[in-house]
Amino acid sequence: MQRMNLERSQSEPANFGAPWVLLCLAFCAHVVDEALTGFLPVYNATVLAMRSEYAWFPMPTFEYRDWLIALIVANVVFLLLTPFAFRNARWLRPLAYFYAGVHLLNGMGHTLATIFGQTVSSVHFPRPAPGFYSSPLLIAGSIYLLVRLRDSAQGPGEAVHS
Repeated sequence: MQRMNLERSQSEPANFGAPWVLLCLAFCAHVVDEALTGFLPVYNATVLAMRSEYAWFPMPTFEYRDWLIALIVANVVFLLLTPFAFRNARWLRPLAYFYAGVHLLNGMGHTLATIFGQTVSSVHFPRPAPGFYSSPLLIAGSIYLLVRLRDSAQGPGEAVHS
């Protein structure tokens, strides 16, 4: 009986549930980090500077309450999708790739802002950048999710090709 279970588990592709949950928790930590370290004023000033330079720049500015509520709702929605990640739901995979990519870029952005001490030439802040402390969690969680998505895409009996 144990051998049958082992054979079955080896023939099924791995799911991406655990890395999904970890990235969701990293995102929750990142929202707290940003809220506690004054991210929103830096973000709004950066958006306004970008809009003055490039009229087409599409990013909005936010009031603190609306920004925080939107991020909390986003976190709840992503956490509610967790059971589907554990089921390796095919329809969730494109969103998972996008989610991981956005957070990889987000974490890298906070890290680069910390290195340079600014977002754009007119927006400076004391280092580290707001939201920097949780950036390693976003980067690691994103990479873990991307790797697991690649590995879990394989059908039964298929090998992962590098």
